[in-house]
Amino acid sequence: MASFSRISCVFGVLLFLVLASEARVLGNGNAGFVATRDSHFVLNGSPFLFNGFNAYWMMHVSADPGERYKVSEVFRDASAVGLTVCRTWAFSDGGDRALQISPGTYDERVFQGLDFVISEARKYGIRLILSFVNNYNDFGGKLQYAQWARNAGARINSEDDFYTNQVLKNYYKNHIRKIVTRFNTITKITYKNDPTIMAWELMNEPRCQADYSGKTVNGWVQDMATFVKSLDKRHLLEIGMEGFYGDTKPERKQVNPGYQVGTDFISNNLIREIDFSTIHAYPDIWLSGKSDNEQMVFMEKWMSSHRDDARGILKKPLVIAEFGKSSKDPGYSLTARDLYMGDVYRDIYRFARTGGTMSGSLVWQLMAEGMDSYHDGYEIILSQNPSTAAIMSRQSHAMTDLSHLFVGPHHTQTARKSAP
Repeated sequence: MASFSRISCVFGVLLFLVLASEARVLGNGNAGFVATRDSHFVLNGSPFLFNGFNAYWMMHVSADPGERYKVSEVFRDASAVGLTVCRTWAFSDGGDRALQISPGTYDERVFQGLDFVISEARKYGIRLILSFVNNYNDFGGKLQYAQWARNAGARINSEDDFYTNQVLKNYYKNHIRKIVTRFNTITKITYKNDPTIMAWELMNEPRCQADYSGKTVNGWVQDMATFVKSLDKRHLLEIGMEGFYGDTKPERKQVNPGYQVGTDFISNNLIREIDFSTIHAYPDIWLSGKSDNEQMVFMEKWMSSHRDDARGILKKPLVIAEFGKSSKDPGYSLTARDLYMGDVYRDIYRFARTGGTMSGSLVWQLMAEGMDSYHDGYEIILSQNPSTAAIMSRQSHAMTDLSHLFVGPHHTQTARKSAP
């Protein structure tokens, strides 16, 4: 077993070096806006299925020009293994390297860091999903907005007033406008006109303890989605949800990992201005203490139930926008992570084959070398993890090949199934 592991590792290193040498700098070839048709993504009229990644830290790191090589390194290595979509933050509210120092006041140096992220994504042919705000306190989030309003004399009961208080909503809308209408100092393209950006995200993992029905979040999503579309009708929009079910379909609540978070996967995503649905999946956290097999059983049910609802009720594409396996889990090993990722990728491909509603996934998360202070247990450094890089590369090519096997909706409404 030990000798097989060594052979596998050597092979993985060689494969990664070959892939890295073939990383293409695409420049202006990254043309066309990603759109939706029926329950599928399309790009320039053809089906678009993808494999991608999260890298929330990019703007934060890029705010220091001396650290920007880390952004370039991750995009280069991601491109080498065929990853074509990256999700990252377009927010940092108060605190260290804040983009928004106070309501309406921005640090141009940090904004130019985001400009660089977009320009590098464009260079390597990777599209971006940019999130507007955090549910959590990291990088400010709802709590920072609530504190700003309190400082201005507004009566705030809790951070969940973010969804209903007009002062907070106006702060947030101003931030959306600032991002969407930003003129990129490097590419010379206004963000809302840049096809490098695949989609906007309203919030990273919205939750509302004040109302578990999902209705409060629903009203907020409707308001903010309408506002985003009034500024930008070319880009796609998604909510940033984890996928927890609410009151719309009570029988689906049993799919939740034992609790609710104040969202309703179905009603929230039925809003017309929302173009595609997302789920996040952390059975290692949600079902802590359960066996790897039990966690995988949950994962398969989590994916299949949302795929069924995205296809049958929402009639919109579905993206697994976060998943991973933490090195902090009991019994963790690189082999266990690779097996888990391989199993998840297999199911994504299988679901995508049956019609394409399951359109792609974004692993949490890629980092560059020398970023130890950012490590959360889920970090993947492609140059140091060749076996994982090989698994991701296979999935990237499988999804791309599947895109080519589908007959575009402009030819026919049916799609051919590829071989397993």
